[in-house]
Amino acid sequence: MLRRHAPPAFRYSNARLGCLPCWECCEISLRAKGDANAALLAAIQSNRAAASDLELWELLHHVLLANRFWLLTVLGLPFVLETEARTSRSFDELIERYRSMQAEESAWLAAATEPDLTRILEDAAIPGGRCSVSEALMQVCLHSHGHRSQAAKLLRRNGQPPQMDLIVWLTTRQRAD
Repeated sequence: MLRRHAPPAFRYSNARLGCLPCWECCEISLRAKGDANAALLAAIQSNRAAASDLELWELLHHVLLANRFWLLTVLGLPFVLETEARTSRSFDELIERYRSMQAEESAWLAAATEPDLTRILEDAAIPGGRCSVSEALMQVCLHSHGHRSQAAKLLRRNGQPPQMDLIVWLTTRQRAD
């Protein structure tokens, strides 16, 4: 089972009005993405029909592959398509791959600073060839969100998708580990 991340403390308040700094938006988005992925995977895992739905598997693998591309690019590590694109042998293995990716992302996030977000990434696979780390993080969060919506629709064929709305997450997430 993928453990949902419970951040020890956030530097923002739900009551504060106004625009959040870029760092806080990235932090919130990445943590919410991890929790939403965990909730979706748990819901699918608990439903035998959903866990064997090939269309769901393909979608989840696509999301994982895209997340891995951006994570490895941000970390400055090579993205080897042949390795990353391999299909998981079981749903448990797929969950473990998500868990591992989330752990790497969380470790980066814990050490990252505001200036890290402005660093420019360059790669032929990035549309336009380059973007900032903050733009890459926004891309991965929005891409994942879009495909989680597709997965939720597919999951409705065999069960009920979990609550994955950001605004609900902001008001219900745990405040401490």
